[in-house]
Amino acid sequence: MQGVVNDDRRMTIIEHLEELRKVLMISMGAWVVATFGAFFFHDRLLALLEKPLKEVLGRGNHLVRAPIVTTPTEPLTIPLKVSAIAGFAIALPIILWQVWTFVSPGLRKAERKFAWPFIVSAVLLFAVGACFAYLVMPVGLNFLAGFLGSNAEFLPDLNAYLSFFTILIVIFGVTFELPIAILLLGLLGIVSSRFLRNRRKGIWVGIVFVALVVTPGADPFTPTALFLPLIILFEASIVVLDKVFKR
Repeated sequence: MQGVVNDDRRMTIIEHLEELRKVLMISMGAWVVATFGAFFFHDRLLALLEKPLKEVLGRGNHLVRAPIVTTPTEPLTIPLKVSAIAGFAIALPIILWQVWTFVSPGLRKAERKFAWPFIVSAVLLFAVGACFAYLVMPVGLNFLAGFLGSNAEFLPDLNAYLSFFTILIVIFGVTFELPIAILLLGLLGIVSSRFLRNRRKGIWVGIVFVALVVTPGADPFTPTALFLPLIILFEASIVVLDKVFKR
């Protein structure tokens, strides 16, 4: 009897691993297909990503009007990198769906009810944060490009710029998930709206400090553009938390 129980348990683990392998294969396949499709539009994607920098270069007395490349392989590796990032963004709904099919059987009915709103809200908040970073980037770039004045020429490297851009997008997107984190902590009983209100000033200071630390640029505009909406999202989270607990 003990052997039968062990066999059933082993089969259950094997089935879970097989299901995980299926999820990973489908997700990876979706990413590869989306990357392949995005590669045909890499010139348009690059033009969209370069737009904030070109606005800065066209505004001042700079030697170049577009970013430069410094190695022979970058004209190929940069489009591949951009296509891979765009492909992941395109394939994200399929990836999230696969993750959901893997974890949903282990969730209770009430947990499933909350899961989808949280997933959709998380994706939307990340997208809003990324778009906000894209809009405010020219302000910070303009400050950085002209900070040295006539002491140096600003010749931005395309690969370095895209890395900086990606980091900024991720930082804004992740930090804009603050309401999701607060609501989860509230539903778990770790924090409450009263708790957050009583510690509002300290949390505001913490938000400002985090914005100053995580933003990669040395300009004062980018962290300001980050902590102001985060404070608004924090205050909105308190209101939503009140409504959730009233329900």
